[in-house]
This record gives sequence, structure tokens and C-alpha cells, in this order.
Amino acid sequence: MKVLSAEFIRAAVDERGWPKDNLPQVAFAGRSNVGKSSLINSLVNRKGLVRTSSTPGKTREINFFLVNGSFYFVDLPGFGFARVPGKVQESWGEMIEDYLLGSPMLRLIVFLIDIRHRPGRNDMVMNRWLVENSLPAAYVATKADKIARGSRKGYIDAISGGLGVPAESIIQFSSVTGEGKDRLWETMKKSVA
Repeated sequence: MKVLSAEFIRAAVDERGWPKDNLPQVAFAGRSNVGKSSLINSLVNRKGLVRTSSTPGKTREINFFLVNGSFYFVDLPGFGFARVPGKVQESWGEMIEDYLLGSPMLRLIVFLIDIRHRPGRNDMVMNRWLVENSLPAAYVATKADKIARGSRKGYIDAISGGLGVPAESIIQFSSVTGEGKDRLWETMKKSVA
């Protein structure tokens, strides 16, 4: 997809801050430090649209980015970062849950997993919750450039087995090389059309 414009619109902590313009939304979810900001920046060909941080757990609000004036990328706070106090993590969980269940314009959740790691407890809990609530998800293994192509099958199989999704449905993605970008765009385009 040709991205002509991408701009930060607002950050929200509850429904009062969600856009009310009835444009479709694609949300990005995953553990802290999974490469969510880099992936979004790569998709829109902008280095600094979404701020990246060396400190996981920095995103504390739901951030809305308008793409091509026709749909939103929604950057959700990363989950599972231990240095964030429990009460803060709990409030993030409620905020994310309220959005995922309550946004009438949500069309797809892009669920990110670091290709180098087996799905952790938080990944599996989040995925089970998505399945139980019949929420549409696309699965993306980030940081694919960190693993040689010939060695990836075992990593993808571990993600597939841990989450209970077909290995071939997992999109291998690298924000460094651009691998997987076209495939992810194709998946997202179907949901926002």
C-alpha cells in the first residue's frame, strides 16, 4: 500500500478520547519491547511517527495514528513488563480490554511476538482472551532479521504451538529489511476495505 500520510491524532486512556469519525481501526498488541513502534514506523515509511524507546513499558496510553486519512493504526500499551507497578499494569489491562471490546470501529488486532522467544504466559493469556472474545487477529513474528531464514522453522513452530495458530498464518516481519511488510499490508487492507 502506498502511504501518502500518517499522523498522530491523539492519545486516550478511555472511551472519551477515542476518535468518533467512524473510520476503521487496526490495533497493534504485544509484549513490551516486541518491536511494535518500529513495525508501525516501518509500515508507514516514517522513522519517528511512533516514538521508540530503549525502556520497555513507556507507552501508557492508547495512541491513534491516522493513515491516508482513511483508517487508524492504534498503538496499544505493551503488556508484561515487570518493572511497571502491578496497579499500573492492572489499569493498562482494563484500558486495553475496554478498547478491544468496546471500539465499534476495530477491524483487526495485529498480535506481535518476538520470533526469538517462545510465547510467554502473558502472550498465551492475551491470545486466549482474543479467541474467547472472537476478535479478529493477525499474527506477526517480529525481528525476523535476527534469525537466519534456514533456522526459522523451529522458532515459528514454537510460536504456532504456543498460541495454537497455524505456522503458515504467522507473518515473519523485519522492520530492518522490510520482510513481511507487503504480506502484512495485504492482510490489513482486507480488514479496513
